[in-house]
Amino acid sequence: MRETKSRRGVLDRFEQSSSEVREYFEHLPGLMQDFPWDVSLTYMFSRVELAHNMALYCGVVKVHRANAHIARSAIESYHMTREDFKLKFEVVFGKPIPGLISGKLTEAENIRDRVMHGKTASDDAKRKAVVAILDYAEQFNVLVQSLAGFKPFGSLRGFKGRAQPLDESTTRWMLKGMGFAVG
Repeated sequence: MRETKSRRGVLDRFEQSSSEVREYFEHLPGLMQDFPWDVSLTYMFSRVELAHNMALYCGVVKVHRANAHIARSAIESYHMTREDFKLKFEVVFGKPIPGLISGKLTEAENIRDRVMHGKTASDDAKRKAVVAILDYAEQFNVLVQSLAGFKPFGSLRGFKGRAQPLDESTTRWMLKGMGFAVG
């Protein structure tokens, strides 16, 4: 992970991020200023999980032309672990997340797990984890943009385009084939 010896260093890294990533993590500067690192780290992971869910949702809607209502229901009801996300990503996008990208998140997850399970982690480790998430978000955006034309860590307005979706019945069968539970 990149060296970050202070809040200022993390803020500098944040300010160097793309406009999409800065807007996506818009509350990070205030959280870093006003709260302990645990709060910033929790916020960052909450946003990562949202981006992961939205990547899958937008992927099935845009790439596979799923009915948006059925797709949202399937994604919202799917209990997803870290490994499940990697597997579903490959199913939806046809390619795995490269290890150099997923490794950034894994570094941060190790620190997050320590914090969330009441173990000690230094402020330096927490700062490094926040920066690792920023790096991951940038690289994940580039990956998904190249595969599907949208950036999950950013505004998803207009991500779908004008393609006509599949009907609800076909969407259900497709999502079942991808391993999603569909009602």
